[in-house]
Amino acid sequence: MRTLAYGSWPSPVDAALAAAHDGSPEWVDFVGDEIWWTEPRPEENGRRTLVRRRADGREEPVLAAPWNVRSRVVEYGGRPWVGTVRGEAPFVVFTHFADQRLYAYEPGGEPRPLTPLSPVGGGLRWVEPQLDLRRGEVWCVLEEFTGEDPGDVRRVLAAVPLDGSAAADRGAVRELTEERHRFVTGPRISPDGRRAAWLAWDHPRMPWEGTELVLAEIGDDGTLHGARTAAGGPEEAVAQVEWSADGRLLYASDRGGWWNLYRDGEPLCPREEEFGGPLWKLGHRWFAPMRGGLIAVVHGRGATALGILDPESGEVVDAAGPWTEFAPTLAVYGERVVGVGAGPRSAYEVVELNVRTGRARVAGAAHQDPVDPAYYPEPRIRTFTGPEGREVHAHIYPPHHPGCVAPAGELPPYVVWAHGGPTSRAPLVLDLDIAYFTSRGIGVAEVNYGGSTGYGRAYRERLREQWGVVDVEDCAAVALALADEGTADRARLAIRGGSAGGWTTAVSLTATDVYACGTIRYPVLDLASWGSGETHDFESRYLESLVGPLAEVPGRYAERSPVEHADRLTVPFLLLQGLDDVICPPAQCERFLARVEGRVPHAYIAFEGEGHGFRRADTLVRALEAELSLYAQVFGLNPPGVPKLEPAK
Repeated sequence: MRTLAYGSWPSPVDAALAAAHDGSPEWVDFVGDEIWWTEPRPEENGRRTLVRRRADGREEPVLAAPWNVRSRVVEYGGRPWVGTVRGEAPFVVFTHFADQRLYAYEPGGEPRPLTPLSPVGGGLRWVEPQLDLRRGEVWCVLEEFTGEDPGDVRRVLAAVPLDGSAAADRGAVRELTEERHRFVTGPRISPDGRRAAWLAWDHPRMPWEGTELVLAEIGDDGTLHGARTAAGGPEEAVAQVEWSADGRLLYASDRGGWWNLYRDGEPLCPREEEFGGPLWKLGHRWFAPMRGGLIAVVHGRGATALGILDPESGEVVDAAGPWTEFAPTLAVYGERVVGVGAGPRSAYEVVELNVRTGRARVAGAAHQDPVDPAYYPEPRIRTFTGPEGREVHAHIYPPHHPGCVAPAGELPPYVVWAHGGPTSRAPLVLDLDIAYFTSRGIGVAEVNYGGSTGYGRAYRERLREQWGVVDVEDCAAVALALADEGTADRARLAIRGGSAGGWTTAVSLTATDVYACGTIRYPVLDLASWGSGETHDFESRYLESLVGPLAEVPGRYAERSPVEHADRLTVPFLLLQGLDDVICPPAQCERFLARVEGRVPHAYIAFEGEGHGFRRADTLVRALEAELSLYAQVFGLNPPGVPKLEPAK
């Protein structure tokens, strides 16, 4: 065992290794009896490909580069593909990221376009495709831009002919609904084919604040009529809707303070835990009804498990295995359930559960240890006390190395990680970005601050009109508690985050003296401009609940915005931004930097071809190495083999 200062431990977890393992399988489903899913390719310009697992266990990509199976609807996207077996061969419809057109594909051929391009604004976009082979159509959500501004957009349910007749003719697309709501999810068709159900909501609400469950009849000609609200409202968020095999309506609602399941309005398994979550992407699926009446569920309080719910008894039996977190994607086929799970010692992988035998196994994208697992972080689940005695949930990852210890009496540096959203949550799973730091002797504290999901609606709503206050206070409470108890070095605390986490980081650096430096990734920095047209439509009114209506509390927007308080910034920082980001545009970074120029050491790295969140391997490598270099310079560390970040003055 070697004795070396924290931050100088040699580690096999380099930035390239972490980048290669960034992302996870997503959007699992069955095509016939085969399991298919989308999978990231950081080394191929960050595209996502479609992968199939054949009956003999072989995994193979379905679409070669440059095909990129990813939708941009509401910018965060959603389920981008659907497949079936037609004849004896798979038949797939998917959205291609580059042009956002729908394409039909059969192995052995080339994808052929089903929808046209549009020269207007962001064009035509499609998500949540569902095949209707009887009518020769694919039903989905259409997002259509009508002008150049982000708010010049309409969303409806639409049917696209599979014969390609709409590839050059917008008029051949059959719209199924009127513009009754600003946002809609894809329709779920009842087993008898006579009814459709979907979710809808309007500004200023976000889908985790209030949605409506809409029901309509399907006419013999395939039109929808008699649309009416069956559940939900301004203070009730319905997260998902499905039909049981016997034609009863199933949905997840938080009307009781937690997302629980309901069948025709009656609770099935009332518990103080979540059977749903925030609808950031259209098509998220936390439950899937099975033919015999059972329901596959992703559920939990904080962490999530894959289980089988018996709606008659209310009993849930969870799948055994090493997975402590399941993503909101599920599919069923007979007695088989497939999802995406991960744990503290394994990244996300495709997991299959046989309901009859109760056996769960890895079915695809199996985790492979790229290094000795002895270098993996060892998390601790903790609850801290924040201001006014409120609970703050966190995952603490102490420095960990199988062959190194620090000198006696030395306390380690720690970096607080603020997750995005802010209506999201940091899952307890293996993340090689975290291992990159902990294996070098730098601790990480992931904070699920007030406003995070997974702990009920009341915990989620702690952030109502308190963004930039509660999140900042909760992160600081964890950081200071770690220092007070002797776990972390008070003089060597940092904070980092992306998107909403970038906001929390920037506010923390301008409004507190807790941290010695910080890494701000694709952040919100200017509330007034972000809330008045400088972002995309989906979140354009989000600040009304997070901060308050701009017209009523304009002073609050200025009071909390980091761009207005750049003069308070006294510690070094790193700012990372994608130049193609339409959610948190680079203009905010430029205004912020203009106000700190010459005042405090900092570095700004802008990445061409990157949007909101980084996906390309070279970007991921540079961002991670720059972040470590910042901490090395500020904390006096000596990590071997890390390029030096040259800060501006």
